[in-house]
Amino acid sequence: MSSSNDAVSRPATAEEVPAKVRRKAVVAAAIGNFVEWFEFALYGFFASAIAMNFFPAAAGAPSLIATFAAFGVSFVLRPLGALVFGHYGDRMGRRVTLSLAILGMSVSTFAIGLLPTHAQVGMLAPVLLVVTRVVQGFSAGGEFGGATAYMVEYAPANRRAFYGSWQFFTQFLAGFVAALVGAVLSSTLSGGDLEAWGWRVPFLLTLPLGLIGLYLRLKMDETPEFRREEARRKEGQVRTPDKAPLVAVVREHWTSVLRIVGLLVVGTTAIYMMEAFWPAFLVGQVGIEQSEMFTAMMIAIAVKIVLIPLWALWSDRVGRRKPFLVGSAALLAVSAVPVYQLLLQGEFATTVAGYLLLVFAVSPMTGCLATAMAEAFPAGVRYSALSLAYSIGVSVFGGFSPLILAALVEYTGSELSPAYYLTGTAVVSLLAALLFRETGTRGRVLPSDDAEGSVGDGTAAKSTLVDGAERTA
Repeated sequence: MSSSNDAVSRPATAEEVPAKVRRKAVVAAAIGNFVEWFEFALYGFFASAIAMNFFPAAAGAPSLIATFAAFGVSFVLRPLGALVFGHYGDRMGRRVTLSLAILGMSVSTFAIGLLPTHAQVGMLAPVLLVVTRVVQGFSAGGEFGGATAYMVEYAPANRRAFYGSWQFFTQFLAGFVAALVGAVLSSTLSGGDLEAWGWRVPFLLTLPLGLIGLYLRLKMDETPEFRREEARRKEGQVRTPDKAPLVAVVREHWTSVLRIVGLLVVGTTAIYMMEAFWPAFLVGQVGIEQSEMFTAMMIAIAVKIVLIPLWALWSDRVGRRKPFLVGSAALLAVSAVPVYQLLLQGEFATTVAGYLLLVFAVSPMTGCLATAMAEAFPAGVRYSALSLAYSIGVSVFGGFSPLILAALVEYTGSELSPAYYLTGTAVVSLLAALLFRETGTRGRVLPSDDAEGSVGDGTAAKSTLVDGAERTA
């Protein structure tokens, strides 16, 4: 009788949640990623127009260096946002915290489309741009960790990589849509109209998208894993986490955080290189037509969108580490220079080939990385740990990548210098992947708060595997 009551009262597992509810949860989590990356892609695509409107140099020429610096400054606030949102996400739940994150991102992005220009208000214009970027970066700091935890904690044990893959799937879908919008605007508006007002249009579209995401997130329940952990804490089955989950992350899981930062280095660099640096570099220095650049990018992103869930399904069968995390980093290390040699030819066909080569190298890692990161931490600190690791990796090696790459080309005089930089980041990620333990063994459940350490650290693996075997049985 008591066991029957326990079965009724205990929170449902992810497998017991109806498939329709799980799909809604993935959509609710993913739409915030779409808003975030839609804006980032737009900023890169329209960097020249933004430079003309906000950072005119003394000679009248726009400053791409200053424009990319404003792009990167938002990433300085990402770690702070990660700490704040991660704390409340682990203590109070994922749903409301993620709702606040998407609200902050969409409103600040919308505001960029309304800002006055340097010609209208002088130096106040770049100051206001930086302020909106700071708010956007702070809010985005709480997006990745919470959205990834939300997706993975709703996933059945044998489909976690597939569910988690929608994190990066949505990011690249946003890049594709942004490139499509950019291509349409570039082909329908004159250069003067595009620089004067056309670039603002897609930024204004983010507010209705964000409000839709806010509605979806507020309608969802907490994840099965979070409710399970709450119930176990109330019953005294697991220890109550520290008042500040970040303290537990730094004290108990710092090695996993460092490994994940290392894993993020090359993928983040490659993504921001492709979507934020290459548009300005290819058009401004290599001499490719803007419409051709957008078309090449859309082809590559479309291929990557198709590949990501396929790699993820394979990862759910064979694991994460060797075939994907190690393999991608190794491929990127050897393909970076050939990619740039193709791009520097200045032809449409070779530009498409360069984009596709980079996509085929980075996409295997992208398919399972979000899930591998989530599997490295227990539920009680997962939001904080994911947010911290991701924000550090993206802030240092993502947001400032366009600035670093533009500076490398300008100060070295070598158009191949970004390729050597990408090779170096690939070596760092390869070392991190070799040190990262396998987290994707079939049947393994997500690590819980009662586990001393994380799967990513290699501890408590035996108990979680046993737990998973019992569930399977």
